[in-house]
Amino acid sequence: MKKLINYTPTPVNRTLLGLLPFVLLLLLYMASSEARLAINPSDKLLPSLGQMGDAMYRLAFEPSRRKGELVFWQDTLSSLGRLGAGVGIAALFGLTIGLLTGALPLLYSFLAPLLTVVSLIPPLAILPILFIIIGLGESSKITLIAIGVAPFIARDIQRRTQEIPSEQLVKAQTLGASTLQILVRVLLPQVMPKLIDAVRLSLGAGWLFLIAAEAISSTDGLGYRIFLVRRYMSMDVILPYVAWITLLAFLIDYLLAALNKRLYPWEGKA
Repeated sequence: MKKLINYTPTPVNRTLLGLLPFVLLLLLYMASSEARLAINPSDKLLPSLGQMGDAMYRLAFEPSRRKGELVFWQDTLSSLGRLGAGVGIAALFGLTIGLLTGALPLLYSFLAPLLTVVSLIPPLAILPILFIIIGLGESSKITLIAIGVAPFIARDIQRRTQEIPSEQLVKAQTLGASTLQILVRVLLPQVMPKLIDAVRLSLGAGWLFLIAAEAISSTDGLGYRIFLVRRYMSMDVILPYVAWITLLAFLIDYLLAALNKRLYPWEGKA
């Protein structure tokens, strides 16, 4: 008899096993919701799937009375715009600082201690400072995401750059390459796939900072909507919004992984 530790599921079984926990959780939720609603039909804690569907239909397909916009899609576009801008700025900053400090010992000695200290500052703790200095507009939200994510990306790229074999740098210098040429033609192509991986890992924190900023000061966005309706205990809106954020995070991560594989197919093999 084959031991359990040696059993490897087939691709089909692996897919089914991966879906099983979600199906069980859904069935458990449906049973719990039905039980609570049977006792109290006006219960808001565990709305039925039909109630959540009705709420999301109103937000997604019926124009708002106040502005005439489709609230759900406007919230999604606003949040994705802020997240994309913040993470994009963080990626550019992190790549630049990480590559330079990882490749140039002089800059490493000068900036690495500061980068380490900055990475230890809780970004949410400086949110009031950003609101005071920058204001309550879009800039403060994007800046919070960038500040929260950039140090992580920079330190990761710095470490990845330092891991590149020094023999490559010696060979490039032997062939007459300048410092700029080594940075651009030797080091940069090798750290780019690492940058995409670092962005993927930092997206969780990016979503956290985005929702926190929207909850405190915003007029639209996924985080804003969740904290707006919580005062009415509108779980029929909150739960679908949380599920939608999770789905968006999964899709963005999947697309970045596919992009990395497409642009740098050699990375996985290496």
